[in-house]
Amino acid sequence: MHEWYRMIQLIVDEIDDCIRSRSDESITLQRLAAKLGYSECYVSRKFRQISGMKLRDYLRYRKLAFALKRLRDTDGSILDIALEYGFSSHEAFTRAFKEAYGITPGEYRRNPVPVVLRTILRPFDCYTLGIGGAGMNKPTNEVKTYFVTIPAHKFLHIRNYESIGYWDFWQKQSLIPGQDCDTICGLLDSIQGKLDDMGGEGDDSGSGQLMAFINEPSGRICSWGIPLAEAYGVRLPLDYAGEVPPQMQLMEVPEGEYIVFEHGPFDFETENAAVEACIEKAMKEFDYPASGYQLDMTPGRVFYFYHDCERYWKYVRPVKKA
Repeated sequence: MHEWYRMIQLIVDEIDDCIRSRSDESITLQRLAAKLGYSECYVSRKFRQISGMKLRDYLRYRKLAFALKRLRDTDGSILDIALEYGFSSHEAFTRAFKEAYGITPGEYRRNPVPVVLRTILRPFDCYTLGIGGAGMNKPTNEVKTYFVTIPAHKFLHIRNYESIGYWDFWQKQSLIPGQDCDTICGLLDSIQGKLDDMGGEGDDSGSGQLMAFINEPSGRICSWGIPLAEAYGVRLPLDYAGEVPPQMQLMEVPEGEYIVFEHGPFDFETENAAVEACIEKAMKEFDYPASGYQLDMTPGRVFYFYHDCERYWKYVRPVKKA
């Protein structure tokens, strides 16, 4: 079954690539099935089983998600955007857009409120699948250590004081209406100006020492700490004044200094455990007195954890001058 999660991830990635390159007319069930080496019926059934929707519906909603961001981020005409993403007319695009998001393209452009994108699929999520990381391969490179100053920003998120990790967090959130993983990720992905979209670093948050857990390049954040509190959200500019979804919180995060322990790209299934051990060793043996810094355990500081095996694994810990 894990192999099928991988295959669905390949389908999801290829659909996005084809839409971006304006070659989405080549996306057909027949072509995808031939590429995977299975019958069209079998691929269709597996896609629906894992994603919760038919492939043709996913493709339509995915085109709408791309079109929504074009409406949000550009001044292109609505008709041009409609035609660009395969809709035959302004009217057809408006009907599909309103059916998906409950608002017309014109209304959304005038007031780009957060909406739930219906195509945020992460079928091969190593944490939710509970796989990988058991291999004994040595890490591919050493841990880099450096200091950074993270500017003040805002953090838009949901929070849970009872969860004990990423998988448990989403299990608990799925029991709260409107706070399941698909809904929250879909809302966050629709929001303009996320700092993580621009390669920004980390966040701070509320009271107690928290830990931020970023699992993908778009900057999803899961935090926990003392007192126990986990959160999931995105960082936004300090001047962000957009709408806050009713199930989410928006907090201001002060500027702060941090030490970063970073390892480069690695293979999750064979190197995860070795990389984690390597970073833990580096953090344990770091000579803080010689650096002139010490860990800052002041309430309100945060510990960050970035986990994106295609880019890096890094812990970002709050510090202050010794």
